[in-house]
Amino acid sequence: MTGPEPALRPHRRVDDRERILEALTKAVREAIERHRVAGNPIAVWKNGRVEWIPPEDIPRLGSTATDE
Repeated sequence: MTGPEPALRPHRRVDDRERILEALTKAVREAIERHRVAGNPIAVWKNGRVEWIPPEDIPRLGSTATDE
């Protein structure tokens, strides 16, 4: 994993919304895939309440995480 460019000041790094969104999207995909592979459910917010999705119902998201 590479860190932020040292020349960028903190307020400039926060302004890079595209890079931040990409990093967060990748992290969520990897976390969901790790749950699926490990056999753990995930919680989602649906219709105003928390619902649990069992691991066998978690879709593959094309993650870069370790596959089965």
